[in-house]
Amino acid sequence: MGAEEVPKAEPALPASLPTFRELFEREFSYVWNVLRRLGVAPRDLEDLTHQVFLQIHSRLSSFDGSRPLRPWLFAFALRAASNHRKLARHRVELSIVAPDVADSRALADEQLIARQERELAELALTRVALDRRAVLLLHEIEGHTIPEIARALDIPLNTAYSRLRLARQDYELAIRRLRARRGES
Repeated sequence: MGAEEVPKAEPALPASLPTFRELFEREFSYVWNVLRRLGVAPRDLEDLTHQVFLQIHSRLSSFDGSRPLRPWLFAFALRAASNHRKLARHRVELSIVAPDVADSRALADEQLIARQERELAELALTRVALDRRAVLLLHEIEGHTIPEIARALDIPLNTAYSRLRLARQDYELAIRRLRARRGES
């Protein structure tokens, strides 16, 4: 290989952005969890997460380093989850809850209650439309502002506020219905 022949490993990135490899290693679990929260079945999480990172790699050079990274990553995950749900083979819902690792500091009944509440919250989230759920997760779980979310999802600001309001209503209604079904008040 001559001095002129230098292989191109990655696209040119803004100075503040890590290399793709660093980004992948640092944000893999974040994207995985976003996809899980968006309703992707556990059996599909690894493949879909890798697909998301393939999309990110192809668009990484267009990332605006002055904006927050995670909402940008979330938008890729949202599009992937949405497309994934449209496939006919993914229309059957499985109600599989992965076993939690026991917390040795909590009593067994406290662990049970915490697990049931977590399962209730996850199930209630599945009852919220995906476009609304995305705004709810970015705002309530990730802590991003509505203007950031609107930019990341490329939606009008008022639409983002509306989706958040409707998502909160849908979530609360789902929680009430699920608790009523359980016989709780």
